[in-house]
Amino acid sequence: MRFLPHTEDDIRAMLDTVGVAQISDLFSEVPEELRVRAALDLPAGLSELDVRARMETLAARNSAAQQPCFIGAGAYPHFIPAVIDQILQRAEFYSAYTPYQPEVSQGTLQSIFEFQSLVAMLLGMEVANASMYDGASATAEAVLMALRMGRQRPRVVLSRALHPQYREVVRTYATGAGDFELVEAPFGTDGRTDRAQLQQLVDERTAAVVVGYPNFFGVIEDLACFADMAHSRGALLVTATSEPVALGLLQSPGTLGADIAVAEGQSLGIPMSYGGPGVGLFATRTAYVRSMPGRLVGEAVDGAGRRGYVLTLATREQHIRREKATSNICTNQGLMVLALTVYLSLAGKQGFRELAVANVARAHRAAARLTESARWRLRFAAPFFNEFVITGSDAATAWAAARQRGVLAGVPLQRWYPELADSLLLCVTEVHDAAALDRLVGVLA
Repeated sequence: MRFLPHTEDDIRAMLDTVGVAQISDLFSEVPEELRVRAALDLPAGLSELDVRARMETLAARNSAAQQPCFIGAGAYPHFIPAVIDQILQRAEFYSAYTPYQPEVSQGTLQSIFEFQSLVAMLLGMEVANASMYDGASATAEAVLMALRMGRQRPRVVLSRALHPQYREVVRTYATGAGDFELVEAPFGTDGRTDRAQLQQLVDERTAAVVVGYPNFFGVIEDLACFADMAHSRGALLVTATSEPVALGLLQSPGTLGADIAVAEGQSLGIPMSYGGPGVGLFATRTAYVRSMPGRLVGEAVDGAGRRGYVLTLATREQHIRREKATSNICTNQGLMVLALTVYLSLAGKQGFRELAVANVARAHRAAARLTESARWRLRFAAPFFNEFVITGSDAATAWAAARQRGVLAGVPLQRWYPELADSLLLCVTEVHDAAALDRLVGVLA
């Protein structure tokens, strides 16, 4: 349907007021050769019926929608209750933006406040911010925060078992963040970050140690050990969790000594959607709140004693502090925050734990069945959650053959880890039923 908000008379009146003869005159300051190059060569418009038919034809080419997907590696297939979309579609939520005016934004502010409360509980911290863009940027912001707090500590140690794309984003942020050193601690034969190597890399110049929890291989790191190691040298421990469902079963990062805990919230009620959008979770200790990026929603009481919600500690934002701001994060991931909040509220503590137990049970069942075949073995011996690495001869060929047979059998690791060219990273969650698991075993074993 065409939408023309202005009549010809409206347009003529506006042009007369501005003092030009035609709309193109408004762009006369732009050189003509640039205007010619900027012209859009668009095809003729289609009717709504034709557009719908065209989109359905394109969608039908998407075979992945019908294929069992065992990919994981930062984006996870989980069941999403229908009530989440129903709530997201309420006009006061899907049309709302950053709530600068608390007097007309109480519903949005309350949902963000409850989001912060849930994230703080999930990560075992005292305070959480009102969301970041995703887990990778949250990790980078945590590194910048640690450097601000460390001041004279120019070194950050990243575990090589941390998600490779998270490490890439940290490096990108680092290019414009001043003179500091990024070093990587290798992983050991069990899939965990090598303790001895990490011990050698952490010194009095280290601002932070950054590890995955679980790490990229699905392996559960020994956070308490790393916290002691970092704190003994005056450094902070930062944890990054790409699969937060694991926190329904594992001890929280804060409980184990982490100083800053970040995560990707996509698993919690947000579809994979070809890689986005997601939502970044960021939590820390109250003592560090003045250095935390992003924003906070606080609970207050008005003159009549009624509970209300406001943006607080906004002095950290660039619209007030400008170049002294702790972050350039300004866009609240409103709909994603709401989806996550509804999801965790529906699950509750017991339901969330049961979900985590179902994930770990199905993943271990899949690993056991795959390694019954002489073709595959587990690459790492350390405990894992719902992702694991299998190793076998000609893994890349086996992966391609599985794809041809309609199964997305994990991720070949050669792209990020040349030494793991014979390995696949597989993910199994509650959505993988017995039939899907049979297909996976059938095409790989």
